[in-house]
Amino acid sequence: MATNRDIIRMLHELAELTTLEEESPQSFKVRAYENAIAGIEGVDAPLSDMTPADLTKIKGVGKATASKIREFSHTASVAKLDRLRAAYPPSVVALSKIPGVGPKTLKLMRSELGIENVEDLREAIADEQLRELPGLGPTSEEKIGRAIERLGLHGKDRRTPIGEAMGLAVELAADLRAVPGVVESQPCGSLRRYSETIGDIDIVVASDDPQPVMDHVVAHDVAVEVVAAGSTKTSILTRNGLQVDVRVVTPDQFGAATLYFTGSKTHNIALRQRAIDRGLLLNEYGLVDDDTVVASATEEDVYAALDLSFIPAPMREATGEIEAAAEDALPDLVILEDITGDLHYHTTRSGDGRSTLAEMVDAAIGRGYEFVAITDHGEDLAINGSTPEEMGEHRDRIAEIEEDRGMIRLLWGCELNIGPKGGLDYDPDFRGSFEWTVASVHSHFDLDQVAQTERLLGAIADPTVDVIGHLSGRYIGRRPGIEFDVDAVIEALAETGTALEINGALQRLDATTDVIRKAVANGVALTISTDSHHVSELSRMIHGVAWAQRAWVPRDAVLNTLPVGEFERRLRHP
Repeated sequence: MATNRDIIRMLHELAELTTLEEESPQSFKVRAYENAIAGIEGVDAPLSDMTPADLTKIKGVGKATASKIREFSHTASVAKLDRLRAAYPPSVVALSKIPGVGPKTLKLMRSELGIENVEDLREAIADEQLRELPGLGPTSEEKIGRAIERLGLHGKDRRTPIGEAMGLAVELAADLRAVPGVVESQPCGSLRRYSETIGDIDIVVASDDPQPVMDHVVAHDVAVEVVAAGSTKTSILTRNGLQVDVRVVTPDQFGAATLYFTGSKTHNIALRQRAIDRGLLLNEYGLVDDDTVVASATEEDVYAALDLSFIPAPMREATGEIEAAAEDALPDLVILEDITGDLHYHTTRSGDGRSTLAEMVDAAIGRGYEFVAITDHGEDLAINGSTPEEMGEHRDRIAEIEEDRGMIRLLWGCELNIGPKGGLDYDPDFRGSFEWTVASVHSHFDLDQVAQTERLLGAIADPTVDVIGHLSGRYIGRRPGIEFDVDAVIEALAETGTALEINGALQRLDATTDVIRKAVANGVALTISTDSHHVSELSRMIHGVAWAQRAWVPRDAVLNTLPVGEFERRLRHP
């Protein structure tokens, strides 16, 4: 029977492919699917058990969408989706994610030039064919070519953005834990290390009975092809061409196996050499002294047996972590349990928000947060922003909710838009009345490095700005970040006391780790935020913390690890 997760995944795919068919992300059908997803995300009861009448009672679910949910629940397929998949295979969907290649342009490229994948597009650009299409030209052709290069897209060496792979990996690992005899399962590989893109998904499973696990993987509904099926390892291919490798080890080997298959390769080589220096051998089954297993059950055991402090998975990139662990000199890394609040938080006051203020606040209380900054969009974001009058009403509603709940500090805030020349929303007096502001780039991504640097420096210098949000504005695999002078921006942040955000949305993971490490080295304060627009997105904090760990961020560098009283004392304009 289809789970709610299966149905949401199906609707996401329908929305994506319907966008291509209808040639617009704003078409009625696309919006209908997106509205249904927003409503369903808050439903705990099994959707497959619901009648059409029950389904249409869910906010955002109309009769047509309810019919497709019922069809999928009973047949594990949807006729329309099957038709769209045939018309828009994964290679074509990948093209649609390149900046400058909208649905209309994609249709022209396919019909006029026969372009069906990234390699075809690269060849067409090299031959200057793209500029001949209606509505394009040399400038558009150049921008698309530059986007392909900056995104690192190569048709013969396909890599999947972390945001597209993580949900599937976590879901599969959870499904495998429910298989009889399974003790634990863990996504590994570059995904566990939080690489921005991955080649495939590796999952290690602990069980003394591997056959039920292998059977489950082969029969899983995400598998469209079985690449290899063995007694302890099975590989499947998903509809999007992503390979998933599932390996089963005994529970006493689980730690050594997850360590080995997490990598990185250079990290593992250094560990093996450290083992050899001690007269030991390290492989995926354990740390061995002749025929005696010294450590294998947990990763902590293996590191300890090698006289190393435990190294969290995101740090395992051979960037000095082993040397630091050997000296017991790893930083006191921030962990999820340290987080006391969220400082980038949207509600339905933002046009793209999907949960009400009350719902978002209650979700924060449920996570034990002491404070939250409500940062809905400023007026300069035309579609999603709010006027000063609307923001004033919003402030009053925030105060009412805060008084009613009585257990959480709510800051009236705003996500300000950084204009092309560094300007910000509202007049300075009104902007200064907010208790917390995030300033972010949302437009003009094609400006040159000098212009991008100047706009960032202008925002940082403004005394009403508390933190710079999603610094580069990138969407991993879809939009490269803006180019700017990193050293100049870091210096300005340090001089003004403006904080830098670590955005936990998997499609962003912004700022990048090299920028964050420079920020830490220069004493810049950090925040880890979810940029949530729906209650389901609060879980992004897990990813934000992992990204911070990948950048070696210590707890005391992060503002939202402070108790609420100490945090308020740090506010620049309370």
